[in-house]
Amino acid sequence: MPHAATAPRIAVLVPCYNEAVAIPRVVRAFRDALPDATIYVYDNNSQDDTVAVARATGAVVRTEALQGKGNVVRRMFADIEADLYVLVDGDDTYDAASAPEMVRLALEQRLDMVTGVRTTPEEIATAAYRRGHQFGNALLTGLVRGVFGNRISDMLSGYRVFSRRFVKSFPALASGFETETEFTVHALELKLPVGEVVTPYKERPVGSTSKLRTYHDGFRILRMILALVQRERPLQFFSLAGGVLLLASMVLFLPVLATYWETGLVPRLPTLVASVGFAVLGFLAFACGLILDTVTRGRQEAKRVAYLAIPAPDFAPQP
Repeated sequence: MPHAATAPRIAVLVPCYNEAVAIPRVVRAFRDALPDATIYVYDNNSQDDTVAVARATGAVVRTEALQGKGNVVRRMFADIEADLYVLVDGDDTYDAASAPEMVRLALEQRLDMVTGVRTTPEEIATAAYRRGHQFGNALLTGLVRGVFGNRISDMLSGYRVFSRRFVKSFPALASGFETETEFTVHALELKLPVGEVVTPYKERPVGSTSKLRTYHDGFRILRMILALVQRERPLQFFSLAGGVLLLASMVLFLPVLATYWETGLVPRLPTLVASVGFAVLGFLAFACGLILDTVTRGRQEAKRVAYLAIPAPDFAPQP
């Protein structure tokens, strides 16, 4: 006899670092938007009053000593037991009023990830979501969409709703802001059901400062994307490398061959050796790609099995 469906347990997860100014607004806003949810604030070695202020507003406050958002996410996902997880930054830039719609979409369509796609009014766009950040997000999102699939339009959004299946099967290997990239690639690689909700994105409150270092974190995210391509698309990655090496081999070899046809001699022996070396490396790259592609397929199957080992949700319809 099937058991009766129940209302979902919702956890709001807020990673924080020096957000004493913003965190009270975040906690109050999400308590109003999701009154039945438990709000967890995870402090990441703040030097201000973030812990005391968050506790005073009624949040469940915990700490993570390893610095970096990815480390905090890993700890939150391991510690918290819930049916749905709302992940949001603690800087009060995301709209809590969008959370019920994101939760509703996740429940009605049984989605594993719902992303809050940021939109900013033109008059505050410079301060809230600078054009350089928008361009970088569009560039990096485009790279991921081109490689892993065109189903995400704001890869770097810090506002997401996850199912328990996603959270408990997510490997969480990143340590910093590149964790959002990892969310996206994990969902696309396993072909998980995902959705998006457009949400306002606003300026930080006065007195709050951004922890994002535009170029440093941008390069870290780009490096993460390249590492994920190498790890999740090894055949394409090493085929490209092998192709470049074989092309270099041909560029070096053709003049040597032309000289040999004309004179019957090979005066540039080092060039010939270099050409052969590049050719060998190119074929080795192709071989590595084929071997690692088989390994990657096995890893993907193991992750899919881990995902399917978690029971599917069975919730009462939301009003």
